[in-house]
Amino acid sequence: MLDALATLETEALAGLAAANDAEALEAWRLAYLGNSGKLKAMLAGFKDVPKELKPAVGAKLNAVRGSVEAAYAAKKDHVGAAPVSSERIDVTEPGLIESRTIGRRHVITRVRDELVDVFARMGFEVAEGPELEDDAHNFIKLNIPPEHPARDPIDNFYVDDPATTRVPRMMRSQTSTVQIRMLEQAVASGGGKLQTPIRIVAPGRVYRPDTVDATHSFMFHQIEGLCVDRNVSMVDLKSTLLNFARAYFGPEAQVRLRPSFFPFTEPSAEFDMRIRLRPDQPVRWMELGGCGMVDPAVFEACGVDPEEWTGFAFGFGIERLAMGKYGIPDIRLLFENDLRFLSQL
Repeated sequence: MLDALATLETEALAGLAAANDAEALEAWRLAYLGNSGKLKAMLAGFKDVPKELKPAVGAKLNAVRGSVEAAYAAKKDHVGAAPVSSERIDVTEPGLIESRTIGRRHVITRVRDELVDVFARMGFEVAEGPELEDDAHNFIKLNIPPEHPARDPIDNFYVDDPATTRVPRMMRSQTSTVQIRMLEQAVASGGGKLQTPIRIVAPGRVYRPDTVDATHSFMFHQIEGLCVDRNVSMVDLKSTLLNFARAYFGPEAQVRLRPSFFPFTEPSAEFDMRIRLRPDQPVRWMELGGCGMVDPAVFEACGVDPEEWTGFAFGFGIERLAMGKYGIPDIRLLFENDLRFLSQL
C-alpha cells in the first residue's frame, strides 16, 4: 500500500498540473478528492493494513493527502473558482442534529380513513365523483326543483352563470352527487336496468359559501352512504347508523334520529349524537348529518325502478365526526395548520 500511495501521489500531481481551466480542475477534484475519489478509496482500505504496518501507512496517507490538497488549493487560486459540483448527495445520510418531531397524517385524513374502514366492515365499498359538478347531478336528479331556495347563487359556488347557462357547472355542495353517478353507472352497465344491489360510501370535499364560525366552513368534507337493494327499510338505515356509531365512538354512544325534510329522501331524518366538546362544557346533542329513504323520484331520474328497488342514504360531515371523536371545540382549528394543535392529535 505504501507503493500504491506513492504512485497515487505522483499520478495526482501530474494530473493536477495538466488541469488548466476550472472545468478540468473540478473533474480532477472529483477523481481524487471527491467522496468517490481515489484518495477516499485508499483511506477505506486502511482497515485492511496489517497492524504492524499501520503507523507507517497512516503517516504516508496523511502526507499524501496533505500534499495533494495543498497542491489543489494552490492550483485553484491560480485557475479560479471551480464550477458548482454536480456530485450527488446522499439524502438518506443522518443529519447532524436528530429531529425530535415525527410527522403524522392530518386528523381529517385519519378520520376519513377510519370511517371508510368502519363502513368497509359493514360491506360498503368506496366510490368517488368530481368536485366540479353540473346542475343536473347536484340538484335536478336529486329532486331539487329549479325554484328551490337551495339552488340560489348566494348559497352555491357557481362556475357558470345559472341565469344564462342551461346546465351550469358548480363546485358540488354535497356528496349526494356521487350516489346519482353510481346509480347511473349501475343502470348503464346493466343494459338500462339496475341488476345488482349497491352499497357504497363516498368521502370527499364539498363547498358552500357559509360564514366561517366554530362549526361552519365554506369548504368541508362529507361522507355519503348509499344502500340500494330489494326490501330495504328504515329499520335497516337505523341499525346501520347505530352500529356505525357504536363501532366508531364506542358501545356507549348515544344517538337519535329527528324527523326532518330533504328533497332526495322520504322519509328523512337528522342524525344527532350526544357529544362533549370541552371538559368544561356539558354533554349536548350535536347534528352529524342527514339521512333517509331514497325518494322514488331520485330512482326514476336515474332509470331505477322504485317498485323493484328501495334504498337508504346518509351524509355526514367528517369535520363534525372528528370534533366529536377527539373533542375539538372549533372547526377552524382543523384548517389553521397550527403545529401546537396538530401535534396533540
